[in-house]
Formats: sequence, C-alpha cells, structure tokens
Amino acid sequence: MSEYRLVITTCPDQNSADALAAYLVDHRLAACVNTISGMRSYYQWKGEVCNDAEFILLIKSRADLYPRLEETIVERHPYELPEVIALPIESGLDDYLRWIDEQTGK
Repeated sequence: MSEYRLVITTCPDQNSADALAAYLVDHRLAACVNTISGMRSYYQWKGEVCNDAEFILLIKSRADLYPRLEETIVERHPYELPEVIALPIESGLDDYLRWIDEQTGK
C-alpha cells in the first residue's frame, strides 16, 4: 500500500480554497496544496442539474494522515457534502516524497 495520498476536493471560490489550503498546510495535514481556478463542475444536487465554477484543490499528504485530513476538510468546508477523494501516490521523486514526510511532521 502506498504511504502517500493525493487528495482532491473542490471549493466554490478563491477565498474558501485559500483558507482551506492554508489551514491544511499550517496544521501539517498537507505538505502542499495546489489551487486551480477556471474549472466548471456539472452535477445533480437535490433533483436539479447544476453547473458551477469551482476551484479544485490537489492536496499532497501521507496516507496515515488521511482520516484527520478528511475530517478537517468536512469540518471546515462550505459545502454540505464536499467532494473528498483520495488517490494513492504509487511512485514519485524520492526527494519529494521525503519532503512530504518532513512537511507533515514525520
């Protein structure tokens, strides 16, 4: 099993994306968070088809931190049901993976 995760979530605006990213890094739940603007999401919510501009967050962290990371995202997220998806990082530059460890307090 991979020791690292790429966690994906979305936010409705720059302010909420920046606040969440900064919190996760400041509290060492993530080594790095990329916020990407200019994305549109199409989805069904409460019986309606919606499409909204969103910011996607790419969160790099350790697998053992995922439960706390997920809990924090859910607690601090403006959405009633935030998207939180974790993908294993199967391989990567060794120095970068060590950096993830260092930044997340391992």
